[in-house]
Amino acid sequence: MAEPKPFHVADLPGVGPTALLVFAGLYAPILTLVVYSFNASPSVATWEGFTFEWYLKAWSNAAVMNAAANSLIVATLAAVLSTALATLAALGTTRRPAFFGITAVYAAINQPLMVPEIVTAVALLIVVAAIKAATGYAGLGYLVIAHTAFCIPFAYLPIRARLEGMDLTLETAAADLYASPWQAFRFVTLPQLAPGILAGGMLAFVTSLDDVVITEFIKSPGQDTLPTYMLGQLRRAMTPDINALSAALLGLTLVLLSGFFLLSRRKS
Repeated sequence: MAEPKPFHVADLPGVGPTALLVFAGLYAPILTLVVYSFNASPSVATWEGFTFEWYLKAWSNAAVMNAAANSLIVATLAAVLSTALATLAALGTTRRPAFFGITAVYAAINQPLMVPEIVTAVALLIVVAAIKAATGYAGLGYLVIAHTAFCIPFAYLPIRARLEGMDLTLETAAADLYASPWQAFRFVTLPQLAPGILAGGMLAFVTSLDDVVITEFIKSPGQDTLPTYMLGQLRRAMTPDINALSAALLGLTLVLLSGFFLLSRRKS
């Protein structure tokens, strides 16, 4: 008797064309944006040849450079802080027996993923406004703290997944050889966990770099990041240098997400 053929979704009629239409709808506008970022025409409606003029114009724009610097500063600090906190949280929830209330802990850590971002932004705005009024400080620190809180679950998930996939044998062997808990962590756990930490840090960096809603609510005047600067420019007029900035930001994001994907797949 012949064995039944395994079921595959791709074998269903119409799945292939539907998938192609979905991908075209998702990526055709992005591809169009990238192509028109090299358009020599100042109009976004007509093509007049290939040029790097808009990239050079954006590079020489002081406001763009200031916004890019703010983005990199905030994203780097938020990624480092959120990854460190996420690592501690992952160790605390995976390297000990299950305890009463662990579900509540998971919910608290992942709360920014479950609550609409606009709700988180409004809540942070209320807290930050009160602190600003009490202290008079209006620097980038508020953006760093807000982005750190928002990015923790993005860093936590790959780190926790890495820990759950790690065999405890080597850590147990280190303890049997009289290694202290710190030595076992430093020389056994941390090297194995490093790909997960790097992947979580990359994902947190990309999340912070691309954020608009929380940044728009928390920032003070003159603290535009690259996404909020682009949003402000779009409210005035759509210009080709915005296409160039979008394409550059897209390229950076793709590089970092590719690194995250490769690191998250790494087994050793």
